[in-house]
Amino acid sequence: MSPTVDTAVPAGEAILRRQRIRESAARTYARSFPIVPVRANGMTVEGADGRRYLDCLSGAGTLALGHNHPVVLEAIRRTLDSGAPLHLLDLATAEKDDFTTALFASLPPAFAAGARIHFCGPAGTDAVEAALKLMQTATGRRGALAFTGGYHGMTAGALAVTGNVAVKAPLPGGGEVTRLPYPYPYRCPFGVGERGAELSAAYTERLLDDPSGGVVPPAAMILEAVQGEGGVVPAPDGWLREMRRITAERGIPLIVDEVQTGVGRTGAMWAVEHSGIVPDAMVLSKAIGGSLPLAVVVYREQYDGWRPGAHTGTFRGNTLAMAAGAATLRYVEANGLVARAELVGARITARLDGLKARVPAVGDVRGRGLMIGVELVDPDGEPDSCGALPPDPQLAIRVREACLERGLIVELGGRHDAVLRLLPPLTIGDEQTEAVLDRLCEAVETAAAGPRR
Repeated sequence: MSPTVDTAVPAGEAILRRQRIRESAARTYARSFPIVPVRANGMTVEGADGRRYLDCLSGAGTLALGHNHPVVLEAIRRTLDSGAPLHLLDLATAEKDDFTTALFASLPPAFAAGARIHFCGPAGTDAVEAALKLMQTATGRRGALAFTGGYHGMTAGALAVTGNVAVKAPLPGGGEVTRLPYPYPYRCPFGVGERGAELSAAYTERLLDDPSGGVVPPAAMILEAVQGEGGVVPAPDGWLREMRRITAERGIPLIVDEVQTGVGRTGAMWAVEHSGIVPDAMVLSKAIGGSLPLAVVVYREQYDGWRPGAHTGTFRGNTLAMAAGAATLRYVEANGLVARAELVGARITARLDGLKARVPAVGDVRGRGLMIGVELVDPDGEPDSCGALPPDPQLAIRVREACLERGLIVELGGRHDAVLRLLPPLTIGDEQTEAVLDRLCEAVETAAAGPRR
């Protein structure tokens, strides 16, 4: 029997209705954006209803070059036309060799020299699992150091080092993790603002050295140089250097999660380059696949103590994703998109600082490169010891809706889902930048001036 087609409603609405009936309650972005995309080019997405949107979500940072960039499509077509096998487990292929060459050429030289790469399952969370297992194997230890506000994925080990309580609470514990305070000046865990980074470093060092501190020597420390899901919170460069010093002096491997920050997103090819630190492992995914699923962990060869098959999987490196990823990495480098991200990001931040000056509901504007966050607050609430006003997640939802009405896709994040997150493609043009800012500022001002729910 053929499926029943409801011709009484537009196709897009029918698809959305079937999605609500068929898909799990865990769906997220579909709830935020009730649209059915049918075409996409660059940062423009067209819905089934014919409306067009500027996409500042970019697949949660996956689309470094935007949707369907010609260099990505050409790499995919060339690979398909070549007759290359699309699935070979972890066998060597010309496409894998070329991707690895392009990736290593993009990494900080001090890290790339002598590094090893492990191809993981296609999601970043599996690369986090691999990195944790790698360091557990190398050190013979089990615990991990992780940070408040951190996000590393949804599988067991990655979830254990993730900070979000709401997603962890319904599940059994995922391992021994010591939670450390991440510098967040606007909502400082110590209540002292900018000085919080200094106190965080001092607390970490003293805790690890305290024989009664309760921390068994861990297998690794894992952190993000800019917390994405945690609210677009950049770590100070000096603090990152302190974490590197503290871990190096105590023989604790340092894992940096660059899943969202990598491939030019922060105004450096890799976010660790801002501080100059050399980690022991980097977790990479999202943009490295050129819009297709791909995830790897790159690490210093001294930790390569795995036995064959110690971390495996059927889909360890997709041929098309490796071809698209290599093309993306080279295009970003050749076309100055890293510097472009820094320049455009500064322009966006400056305009949003102006919005903050005239709209009291904008509590903080922060970020690095084209990874920008706008924290929305209740201007009538009581400020905390740092002067930060209470977060206003309901206002954030209204702003997101107002943005969508104006043809702009932005998503929320942060500790209370009150941070507007901007992740436009690195290829965003000047006119598009102004259009994004015009729509966003108008949406914020309109929502903030309207009646409270």
